Amino acid sequence: MTGEQVIFGLIALVTLAFAAGMVTVNSVFHAALLMIGAFGGVAALFVTLNAGFLGVVQVLIYVGAIAVLVLFAVMLTPRVMAQQDTRPRYTPQWPLAAIIAVLLTGVLVIIGITVNWPVQAQFAPATADYAVELGKAFMGPYILPFEVASVVLLVALVGAIVIAREE
Repeated sequence: MTGEQVIFGLIALVTLAFAAGMVTVNSVFHAALLMIGAFGGVAALFVTLNAGFLGVVQVLIYVGAIAVLVLFAVMLTPRVMAQQDTRPRYTPQWPLAAIIAVLLTGVLVIIGITVNWPVQAQFAPATADYAVELGKAFMGPYILPFEVASVVLLVALVGAIVIAREE
């Protein structure tokens, strides 16, 4: 095993720990913070795979925008930041869900091990700078949908603040 593979494995384990913590923690606020950690881990995985552009996009869009939007929504919602209730966390159906999750994991591991995955000896030659092409697409024919999406997100954030504001 090379050093890059060890680092990749460690980052993957940390990312999985963040993701597992996100779905098991009691507090919605703490789950949102763990989600930011999981998104950061995915960005680090992209960087270790020599996909730096995707890593930067992951940080800008998911960590910088979506996670912050979720944190705003959580913090502006009444009673979310208050003390949690003492009701049982799990429903009576959790054993069935656990069995299905273990079976699905087993099937995926068997498929991952037994399938003959095609491997190329070399990378495909880069004929164009894809970041430049993506920028031209966003600032060319797709500028209107891009701006409409940003306005819709801004209106949703302002609406959440107005609804959650205490009188």
